[in-house]
Amino acid sequence: MKLALFDLDNTLLDGDSDYCWAQYLIERGVLERAEFEKKNDWFYHHYKQGTLDIHEYLAFQLRPIAGRPREEIDAWHRDFMEKKIRPIVHAKTPALLAAHHGALRAIVTATNRFITAPIAVHLGVDHLIACDVEEGPDGRLTGRAVGTPSFREGKITRLEEWLAGLGHRLGDFEESWFYSDSLNDLPLLEKVTNPVAVDPDPTLERQARDRGWPILRLRA
Repeated sequence: MKLALFDLDNTLLDGDSDYCWAQYLIERGVLERAEFEKKNDWFYHHYKQGTLDIHEYLAFQLRPIAGRPREEIDAWHRDFMEKKIRPIVHAKTPALLAAHHGALRAIVTATNRFITAPIAVHLGVDHLIACDVEEGPDGRLTGRAVGTPSFREGKITRLEEWLAGLGHRLGDFEESWFYSDSLNDLPLLEKVTNPVAVDPDPTLERQARDRGWPILRLRA
């Protein structure tokens, strides 16, 4: 058996879906640019340093859509896919995914499921491990995250839970891959048999070179 795992933002996408979603909401007038970007820059600084409080960030990220009718935000997301996401799918992403045809494939991302589920469908990846968000009985998002966030070591926890649900363990796979750009994904990169750094940040690039991991360039 073979397992192929893929980070999403700045890996399969030439950009960050979280950031693109916020820009989309700013353009719709849902968010005020200056206030949002100041706070988001603060979170991004901690993300790059590996010190992000993922629970605090998820609450910040979900607040603008919490309590809104599901039909409204789903319509926004369809428009968002066309305007913001399709243009930033790497030209080489379909070939990378196709290279693992026949393996058990999953996107493993710290971005929330509301944003990323339609992206996984668009990319043709059947399985998604993402930060789960609470929904009310009417489908409205409450703005609260549920379960273990799939961030840093949490990606390992969520991966193990997902595999257990399928009757597998990571050690059952004779070959496993994980593709990522971020230093925050070092814990999971260290768990697979084939870690691959994709257009990596400086810290991950140093680690990859020191450990002899391949470095893949998808950006033109």
